[in-house]
Amino acid sequence: MTTAVNAGARLDRLPISSFHYRIFWLVGAGMFFDGYDLYVAGGVIASVLQTKFAAGPQIPQFVSLTFVGMTIGALVTGFIGDKMGRRFTYQINLLIFGLASLAAAFAQDMDQLIICRFVQGLGLGAEIVVGYSTLTEFVPPGSRGRWLSFMAFLVVAGFPATAIIGYLIIPSFGWRPMFIIAGVGSLIVWWLRKNLPESPRWLESQGRTDEAEALMQSIEQEASNGAALPPPVIVAPAPQLAASDMFKPPILQRLLVGCWVLITINTLIFGFVIFLPQFFLRQGLTITNSLGYTVVLSVASLVGCALGAYTSDAIGRRWSIIGASIVTIIAGWMYARFGKDADPMLVLSVGFVLIVAIYVQTAILFGVYTPELFPTEIRLRANGICNAFGRGATVVSPFIVTALMASYALPGVVWLMIGLVVVQIVAVYLWGVEPRKRGLEAVAATP
Repeated sequence: MTTAVNAGARLDRLPISSFHYRIFWLVGAGMFFDGYDLYVAGGVIASVLQTKFAAGPQIPQFVSLTFVGMTIGALVTGFIGDKMGRRFTYQINLLIFGLASLAAAFAQDMDQLIICRFVQGLGLGAEIVVGYSTLTEFVPPGSRGRWLSFMAFLVVAGFPATAIIGYLIIPSFGWRPMFIIAGVGSLIVWWLRKNLPESPRWLESQGRTDEAEALMQSIEQEASNGAALPPPVIVAPAPQLAASDMFKPPILQRLLVGCWVLITINTLIFGFVIFLPQFFLRQGLTITNSLGYTVVLSVASLVGCALGAYTSDAIGRRWSIIGASIVTIIAGWMYARFGKDADPMLVLSVGFVLIVAIYVQTAILFGVYTPELFPTEIRLRANGICNAFGRGATVVSPFIVTALMASYALPGVVWLMIGLVVVQIVAVYLWGVEPRKRGLEAVAATP
C-alpha cells in the first residue's frame, strides 16, 4: 500500500535555512541572465547598425524572432516540465540558452545572429516559466510572495546591469562580448545547478513516492540542522488533474486570468515602458537626451519589484495587483495629458510613479501569482500556456503601439494600456484566488 509523503505540508513548515537560500540563488542566477539577455538587445542593435554589420530591415527580424522563440519556449517547456520534471527542464533550457549565446558572439553575419537569437529566445521563454514555478514549490507560504518577488527583482536587475556593462564594453570592444558574458555566465550556472534537487511535490504527484520521501528526509535534515520540526499541517488532497482539466472550471477561469494578466503586463512593458524614450522625444522634452530616462527606468523598476515583494505578503496578491493597476490608470492618464510645455521634472515624477506601479505588477504577476494558480501536476503546462500568450503579446504590441502613436499620438497608446488594465482588475477581482499565506495544496483545492 502506497503511503502519502505529504511533501507540500512538510516543505511548508520548514524554517528558512541555507537550503532555501541555495535554491533561490541557483535558480535566481539563471533568471538574472534571462533578464540580462532580454534587455541586451538595445545596445546590440545600436552597435550592429553603427558598424554596418546589419541593415535596417533586419532589425525587426532580430527583435520579433526573439519573442517568437520565447513564446514557443514558454509553451513547450511547460509540457516538458510536467512530464520530465523541474530539474531536467531548468537544466536543459539553460544549456540551450548558454550555447546559443556563445554561438551568437561568433556569428559571421546578421542572418546567423538572428537564428542564434531565435534559439536564445527558446531558452529565455523556458527559463521564466520553470524558474518561478520551481521556486514556488520549495518556499514556505508565509514568505512565498517575498521570495518570488525578489526573484523578479533579479530578472529586472538585468536592465541596469546590461546598461552599465554595455556602456563600458560596447564602445571599445563591440557587441560580441555582451553575448560571451551571457553564455559563459549561463554555462557556469548550468554546472552549479547540477546539485539542485528535484521538486518533492512533483515527484509525489507522479507517484514516485519512494524518491519523494528520501528527498524530503534529506531536505528536512538540512533545513532543521538537527532541531525538532513542528508537525506538518495536512490538507486533504485535491483530485489529481489531467491536462484536459485546464480547460474545465474552475481551472479554466484561473487559466484565463493568468493569460490575461500576462498579456497585460507584457504589453505594458514592451508596448509602453520600452517606448518611453520615443514618447519623450515626441513630446519635445529635453530630458530625452539626459540621464533621466535611464534613472527612471532602472530605479523605478527595481523599487516596484521591491514594493511588490512587500505588499504581496503584507496585503495579498489580489489587492496588490488591483491597487497597482489603479495607480497605473491614474498615472497613465496624467502622463498622457502632458504636452511639449510640461515641466520635465513633473513628467519624470509621474513617469517614475507609473513605472513603479507597472513593476509592482511585473514582480507579482510573473513571479508570484501565476505559478500559484495551478496544482503541481499541471503547474508548468498551465503557466507555460499563460506565458506563451503573454510573450505572444510582445510580438504584436510594438506594431499596435506604432500604429496608435501615428494616428492618435500618446493618448491613444495610454488608453490601450488603461483598457487592458481595467479588464485585468475585473478578472482578478471576480476569478482570481488569494494564495497569501496558504499552502499550494490548499490553493489548488479552492473551488
